[in-house]
Amino acid sequence: MSSTQNAVLPEEQVAAAGTDPVDRWYRVVWSSKKARVGIIVVAIYVLVALLAPMIAPYGPTDGSFTPLTGPSAQHLLGTNVAGVDVFSQVIFGSRVSLLVGLLGGLLATAIALLIGMVSGYAEGTVVDDVLTFLTNTALVIPVLPLIITLVAYSDTRGIPLIVGVIAFTSWAGAARSKRAQIITLRNRDFVTAAKFSGDGTFRIIFSEILPNMTSLVAAAFVGAATGAIGAEAGLAVLGLGSSDSVSWGTILYQADAAGAISQGLFVWVFVPGLVLAILITSMAFINFGIDLLSNPHLRED
Repeated sequence: MSSTQNAVLPEEQVAAAGTDPVDRWYRVVWSSKKARVGIIVVAIYVLVALLAPMIAPYGPTDGSFTPLTGPSAQHLLGTNVAGVDVFSQVIFGSRVSLLVGLLGGLLATAIALLIGMVSGYAEGTVVDDVLTFLTNTALVIPVLPLIITLVAYSDTRGIPLIVGVIAFTSWAGAARSKRAQIITLRNRDFVTAAKFSGDGTFRIIFSEILPNMTSLVAAAFVGAATGAIGAEAGLAVLGLGSSDSVSWGTILYQADAAGAISQGLFVWVFVPGLVLAILITSMAFINFGIDLLSNPHLRED
């Protein structure tokens, strides 16, 4: 058995420590200052999204005000060309970004797990060859032009379409890493024991091996969710966002179309871009903490 196969997994170290894995993972992630900041900031964003109707002074599509007004006590960020309060749009826009991040991250992670783990477990077989070819093909296809083309030529541009396109074009990298990880695990003693007990392939993969990769899956989800949030905002800025919802990307698109910078309405552009950048940075900070679970050598304690 190789040294790689004998390496102790982070999850196995947690179990050996004799503490509850969830409590141990929480302590490890929380020990990172960056992760603490990220968790607190993302929690605030989630709270704002959930309480948006109570926080926002007006509805996100209420166009009953004077168009293109600057910041004031009545409208903290002014109004857009349609007379809609920009501050209210920013508050409600957090819902779209977080929803796309959650659903896009979950779907992309699920696809990567299914393809990567089955391919790795079946290494050297026809199934592995087909799935590896599919993964390599997806890796070399330019993702951004593909996303833009798929969304641009779709009849409807709702959130489900954007989530689906982002997820189905962003799973390949994670699938390749999962394939490599499962190859190092498939000859472990607990997997061999499951084989001798008559367990099926999918039960071995998802019931025996997957629990030993939880921290790696969590890191992949946070990375995929961050990418989905950025992709949704990018599509919206290009005018390809959802036509029936307000997001930070659509606010930036409206500001650019109305020439907000040339009219001196800087907060209309600055604030949506700032809140988007803070959210993406905070999620990257959380991944620093999750990396401590995957790689104990990074821990300071």
